[in-house]
Amino acid sequence: MASAELQGKYQKLAQEYSKLRAQNQVLKKGVVDEQANSAALKEQLKMKDQSLRKLQQEMDSLTFRNLQLAKRVELLQDELALSEPRGKKNKKSGDSSSQLSQEQKSVFDEDLQKKIEENERLHIQFFEADEQHKHVEAELRSRLATLETDAAQHQAVVDGLTRKYMETIEKLQNDKAKLEVKSQALEKEAKECRLRTEECQLQLKNLHEDLSGRLEESLSIINEKVPFNDTKYSQYNALNVPLHNRRHQLKMRDIAGQALAFVQDLVMALLNFHTYTEQRIQIFPVDSAIDTISPLNQKFSQYLHENASYVRPLEEGMLHLFESITEDTVTVLETTVKLKTFSEHLTSYICFLRKILPYQLKSLEEECESSLCTSALRARNLELSQDMKKMTAVFEKLQTYVKLLALPSTEPDGLLRTNYSTVLTNVGAALHGFHDVMKDISKHYSQKATIEHELPTATQKLITTNDCILSSVVALTSGAGKIASFFSNNVDYFIASLSYGPKAASGFISPLSAECMLQYKKKAAAYMKALRKPLSESVPYEEALANRRVLLSSTESREGLAQQVQQSLEKISKLEQEKEHWMLEAQLAKIKLEKENQRIADKLKSTSSGQVVGLAQENASVVNAAGQEEASAKAVQEPVHSTNLIGILTRTSDNEVPDVESREDLIKNHYMARIVELTSQLQLADSKSVHFYAECRALSKRLALAEKSKETLAEEMKVASQNISRLQDELTTTKRSYEDQLSMMSDHLCSMNETLSKQREEIDTLKMSSKGNSKKNKSR
Repeated sequence: MASAELQGKYQKLAQEYSKLRAQNQVLKKGVVDEQANSAALKEQLKMKDQSLRKLQQEMDSLTFRNLQLAKRVELLQDELALSEPRGKKNKKSGDSSSQLSQEQKSVFDEDLQKKIEENERLHIQFFEADEQHKHVEAELRSRLATLETDAAQHQAVVDGLTRKYMETIEKLQNDKAKLEVKSQALEKEAKECRLRTEECQLQLKNLHEDLSGRLEESLSIINEKVPFNDTKYSQYNALNVPLHNRRHQLKMRDIAGQALAFVQDLVMALLNFHTYTEQRIQIFPVDSAIDTISPLNQKFSQYLHENASYVRPLEEGMLHLFESITEDTVTVLETTVKLKTFSEHLTSYICFLRKILPYQLKSLEEECESSLCTSALRARNLELSQDMKKMTAVFEKLQTYVKLLALPSTEPDGLLRTNYSTVLTNVGAALHGFHDVMKDISKHYSQKATIEHELPTATQKLITTNDCILSSVVALTSGAGKIASFFSNNVDYFIASLSYGPKAASGFISPLSAECMLQYKKKAAAYMKALRKPLSESVPYEEALANRRVLLSSTESREGLAQQVQQSLEKISKLEQEKEHWMLEAQLAKIKLEKENQRIADKLKSTSSGQVVGLAQENASVVNAAGQEEASAKAVQEPVHSTNLIGILTRTSDNEVPDVESREDLIKNHYMARIVELTSQLQLADSKSVHFYAECRALSKRLALAEKSKETLAEEMKVASQNISRLQDELTTTKRSYEDQLSMMSDHLCSMNETLSKQREEIDTLKMSSKGNSKKNKSR
């Protein structure tokens, strides 16, 4: 499922990527078109600029021509002014000169009129060209602004798309890497799961074989050893000791302690309520200190005076029930025998309530018949009488359910086990009903006390007694509420704990079987306590940690140690074989030596003293053949040193013959010392070689691991360097592309600003020239 979701996600991302690529192509085309449009506009702007320059040149030539004509007109006017006084002086000159001057003047006037008309026409053309240029400039500026905004928008869109494109690519690459890692992890998990399934199948097969063998063995043992199955019959199974649940016992004891505290508060409130009710009867409606009360109230007061003998046992019964629940017992309904005692005490209190209920109702009726009683007080008294009836009925209902819960510990057939949960639920409902009745009594009695306090005949003693009764009723209400909420919170636990009993059975059959089970439980606990032995002292924690560090810091691996042990065992076996071989050789040499000594002794006895030296030399040759490698038997006067592999031996030959036994002991001791020395050196060399071999092996392993880690790190470094170079190349390419785009845009903007500045300058010059021409025309 995960791979399918990932594949679908990857396909969606690929589709989005393709859409983005298509949008990117469209935007690229749009940018290219806009660039082409901007190039065309640039060309148009150049053409307009050229035409404007041509017009400017024509304007300059016209202004120059106008200046020439103006100068010529001035000259002509000067000549005319000079010719007029001459004409006055020479009026008599011929008419031919005057006609000539008039003709010249008419020619000049016509030429001037033409120049004026031409100048006017040029002014009109210049004005039209100026208006057209302004209009074209405005259009070009508006179009340039729109194109700039469009280019900025397109650039923003392109930047956003490129950013989104890069983010999408990066996200896809990350998702691809995650998917690859996840696929590798899933493949590893699949391989591990296959291996585990194979192992589990093997284990299952082995367990099946083991369990089948155990089952056969158990069945054979049961058939041979067990006379009968005690769990088959409920009568016998009830005597089996159930598993000890200490948590259950502690929980039950805690619940019983809370219930005892609530019952104590309730008993105290009931005592106060009955006692203050007795005091009120002595005060209202007739004060016993002033006048005698009615016989009914006297009897009622007498019964109320006995309330402690009925209320106190409730606390004692709950205390005994709490003390019977200990950690060592098994607490279920069949074993709570003290619940029967509490039920009996509750029954006696219900009898007390039934006994005082008629007197209480009659006392309230007597109060209603009194002259001091108002209609509101009478209504409150009627309500209180109904509440007292309800209170007695609720206590009777509660006593019935408690009596039913006490039946399993006395009469096993009195209550079926299937009805336990129903009875417990009804007990909770009865407690909530008791709480509701006490709330009504508290409400109605507070109203009654308020009305009585407003009476003009209300004494301070009556007010104090009413307050005390009201406080006791409030305490009863709060206690009933606490008990009801407590029982409601724990009723599920009570119902669940009913299954606590013997194994593979519905419960205890009878109280007798439960009692026998508790006795067996005590015996079993005593037996287990007797079997308990003190534990031996363990290794201290700090020492164990130090030993662990030493083991972890050791350079010798398990294989190296095993190999060392194997080599040591092989060397020990070889040494044992060599020891046995040399022991046999020593025994043979000893036997030969004894024989030779016996033979020499026999010969010494039979031969003369002159033959002793020859026999000694013969004995020495025999000994040298048996144990020595190089020994000389010739007797010389000077000492001779013999060197070989077993050491240096100094021999002297005197005229006296050495003792045979002392010489043999000397040789033997020398050989033994040399053998011990060589063996110790050999052992030291072996131990050093083994130690060096272990160290070399550990170092070689470390070197191999270091080489492997070096190779992996080199590969990782190579991959990282490749990634870094690739990212740097991508970064440089992106930076170059963005820089090229920015440079192009900046060049474009600079060129446009230059053209605009040039156009503004040309327009200013045209305006200035037009203003000058207009001024000149006005002056003309």
